[in-house]
Amino acid sequence: MNRYLRALAGAVLLLLFCGAYGQTLPAAVNTDPARALVTLPEPANPALPSLILIGDSTVRNGKDDGQDLGPAGQWGWGRPIADYFDPARINVVNRAVGGLSSRTYLTSGHWQRTLAFVKRGDVVIMQFGHNDASPVNDDRRARGTLRGTGEESDTIDNLLTGQRETVHTYGWYLRRFIADIRARGATAIVCSPVPFKRWDADGRTRRARADYGGWAAQVARQELAGFIDLNEAAAAWYDALGRDAVLRLFPQVTPDETVHTNLAGARLNAEVVVAGIRALGVPVLVGALNDKGRAIVPLDDARPVVTGPSGPPRPANDLPALFLVGDSTVKSGGKDGMVGWGERIAPYFDLTRVNVVNHAIGGRSSRTFYTEGRWADVLAQLRPGDAVLIQFGHNDGGRIGDPAMKGRASGAGTGPETVMERKADGSVEAVHTFGWYMARYVADARAKGATVVLLSPVPHRDRWQEGRDFAEFAAWDEEVARQGGALFADLTIVVTEGYRALGAAVVDGFFADARTHTNDAGAAFNARQVVLALQGLPGRPFERWLKASP
Repeated sequence: MNRYLRALAGAVLLLLFCGAYGQTLPAAVNTDPARALVTLPEPANPALPSLILIGDSTVRNGKDDGQDLGPAGQWGWGRPIADYFDPARINVVNRAVGGLSSRTYLTSGHWQRTLAFVKRGDVVIMQFGHNDASPVNDDRRARGTLRGTGEESDTIDNLLTGQRETVHTYGWYLRRFIADIRARGATAIVCSPVPFKRWDADGRTRRARADYGGWAAQVARQELAGFIDLNEAAAAWYDALGRDAVLRLFPQVTPDETVHTNLAGARLNAEVVVAGIRALGVPVLVGALNDKGRAIVPLDDARPVVTGPSGPPRPANDLPALFLVGDSTVKSGGKDGMVGWGERIAPYFDLTRVNVVNHAIGGRSSRTFYTEGRWADVLAQLRPGDAVLIQFGHNDGGRIGDPAMKGRASGAGTGPETVMERKADGSVEAVHTFGWYMARYVADARAKGATVVLLSPVPHRDRWQEGRDFAEFAAWDEEVARQGGALFADLTIVVTEGYRALGAAVVDGFFADARTHTNDAGAAFNARQVVLALQGLPGRPFERWLKASP
């Protein structure tokens, strides 16, 4: 089982012992005061950049101490998220306050005091909404905002403060925060609110698309700010875990707690936020992640699962064929300006000597290309003397069983171990390691008399300037190739070296999305690098097919 699922399962089991059903449940602890008088943390090292969090109790609950109940108490995700960052590279400063809305975080003075710590190069993540639906004017909290994202306002005599106040929409307050953050030279990220522990008529976790979740997305889109859809992604996790497991991600108290998570639930939400950070690719945050943070797979923002056949049949001639097998970085088809390198490699080959047949398809991993029967289609067309280039990895990472992975994740490593995954239709699939699938491709193709080259994945837009991308997948590919009699080319490094020679200003122009898919120019460049990688193989097996002057 994937180590993240093991950790989550362990936390759930712990809560089973801490608050088992059938026992008398303790009373809920009130951590949602009318007037929040709290001492908030400051950046530990002012010389470092800071990730500053603002929000309500689902981000920071009380003193972040579980109300002396340990893991079983109430926790916001802003506490465990610090565990995914290197404190020597960034301050994680959780200045969220329980009981406040986007409006009262501003009017209480907490925002002004927080803004004093925001400096150029920092990042501020905001998550509000749970308390914005409260009454606009009463003598208890008076924290509600007007619904929506427009410019409407209402002037009231505040029954709680005794002051006249102009109340704006939820979206207005988010825009105010974004403007203030940008004025300080910092980056603003909007996060939709965590989902409630509530289910709809179909038994699925209720989403907030029609109100605060959707309005948060709308503001981020209008203001060109980063957006993390925590509401949708966490709800998808809840649906995958099942109701019994979700119940144990919340304190076992009476009356029933539907808003605040316990520590296990807070950790799940923190991982979703880190996944969103990785998808956005904000350099100061991505560069400050520790090993635990880098192991989180980015939220699936631009990796569609394409339907239809994976590739055309080989031409009806006697020429050998070069088959391309992979994901959307090999073949995107021009959708939204995305083009894969396999769509620009044919001009390098003498097509009077070889057929180039691209069977790559968007959204596939080493696992799903195999289980959907697409590899069987390639295998049926292979003849002695053919060759196959195989590149997977972009969709193989992540947690087996995570709904965001769309059933694509394979196991880590090259061993024989398997994980049983229950599918949406109720069936169970034995999921193998990445190396198992790649070894199967190698053995099958070699049995047909074909040459096989395993290529490590092309690098992400945000992972080539320092260090290397896809180190583990490259190592697994190399091991499988060596043991199975195939060839291996470290395409990740070949492309990375090419990017470094050109520089960031040029390379940024090679991408059609935030971090994964190239445009036409990027695909053409990567195709050239693939050819260079092939020319570097021992024995130069593709020299007979390549043009002298492409």
